[in-house]
Amino acid sequence: MDLLITNAAVVTCDEARRVLAGQGILIRGNRIAALGDSDALEAAHPDVKRFDARGLAVLPGFINAHTHTVLTALRGSVEDWEGDMIYGYMSPISYTMTDEERAVMAMLGCVEAIRSGSTTLVDPFRHVLSYGKAMASTGLRLWLSESCADIDTRRIRHGDYREDPAFGAQFLDRATAMIEALHGSHGDRVRCQVAAHAPDNCSPAMLRSLLDLAAKHGLTRTVHLSQSPGEEKAVQAARGTSSAAYLDREGFLGPELTAAHWTFCSAEDIERLAARGVTMAHTPASISRRRGMHQAKLGLIRDAGVRVVFGSDNMTEDMFQAMSIGSILHRTGRGRAVEGGVLPGPQAILDAVTVDAAGSVGASQEIGCIAPGWKADLTFLDLDTPALRPVIRLVSNIVHYGHPGAVHSVMVDGEFILRDGKILTVDETALLREAQNVTRRVWDRMIAQNPDLARPEAELPWLDL
Repeated sequence: MDLLITNAAVVTCDEARRVLAGQGILIRGNRIAALGDSDALEAAHPDVKRFDARGLAVLPGFINAHTHTVLTALRGSVEDWEGDMIYGYMSPISYTMTDEERAVMAMLGCVEAIRSGSTTLVDPFRHVLSYGKAMASTGLRLWLSESCADIDTRRIRHGDYREDPAFGAQFLDRATAMIEALHGSHGDRVRCQVAAHAPDNCSPAMLRSLLDLAAKHGLTRTVHLSQSPGEEKAVQAARGTSSAAYLDREGFLGPELTAAHWTFCSAEDIERLAARGVTMAHTPASISRRRGMHQAKLGLIRDAGVRVVFGSDNMTEDMFQAMSIGSILHRTGRGRAVEGGVLPGPQAILDAVTVDAAGSVGASQEIGCIAPGWKADLTFLDLDTPALRPVIRLVSNIVHYGHPGAVHSVMVDGEFILRDGKILTVDETALLREAQNVTRRVWDRMIAQNPDLARPEAELPWLDL
């Protein structure tokens, strides 16, 4: 279907980073055919269906470069508890769920992502093939991966780091099946990556197998890196070096790799990662929410020339939070003094969720920019809201004060999946009810199977809503 978007304020994220008023965007099929003066395009295409974007800002849809939609099941709990939440709760709950339950929670995350202006999610997790099609049914663009390990992550909270080749083989089998079934599916809206979960739970043999799998299918790769002191301590004990140095020694670093977090990377690690061309997926909101101020040395990372992209990580898909908290984090405390004053500025942060994020998944000529030839993945923000007026510097407004309530419409591949505030691809009301039921059921089951994870009743005061 052809469509002419008229009278729009357009944030292009093109090479010149132009912000333009009174623009028209002509869409043919799933791509942008023209961008220019609205009146001129209307005159040139009198018979094309119109979408009046007067009062709206149109920008490239946000690309969430690192998230785990299934972990919406932990929302409003582990953020406020002490201890290792990765192996303490995130790993156990994922194994507690049925395939259908994972699908419900992943779809909840997808709907939140759409309502938050995202058009693309990069989501490494477990048993992904069982719910990947459910995620795709929401209309989002996806990069999915089976997050592989050959050390059983359910045992790590007990200090057990034994390598388990049979456990790892199951992951590799699932990863292969997922790639064969989903990569390039849904009109090429769903693609796959190859993922190692983290350096502390992947042996050299597992890393080599994943490199082979990525090479066989021509896929980009992802990994969690230096996300906790426990990870660094375990890698030092088992491999005799830091997490980044271990991955480098095994040949896992490179320009095809996006590594999330970098929280405890040393200056030497950062120099090594930069030299190998690794992209950083920065998750300032999720880490700061759970652990206090994110400790990643963003100024040093930026100055080393590393491409930095943003992700929401877990328990939320709100990229406005990621942008706003990321900006505040690196301007306050050690941030403003050490990270370079008001840097990164609003445009750099918006780039991290659009054009730069597109490059991290090998799609820099397809998404993340509004220009002829690029795919029509667009987010429409209502500027006639109290939080976004007055408009002096539009990009600054979006980064500092944008919020999901301002998202008017979202388009992926030239098709609206949210229009005038209404989700078009999912029965949202039914999904919200089912997600509540699933979450209660899964928590009860997880604690029954893992009594050491029980919490005082006051910390899980379930309400019948």
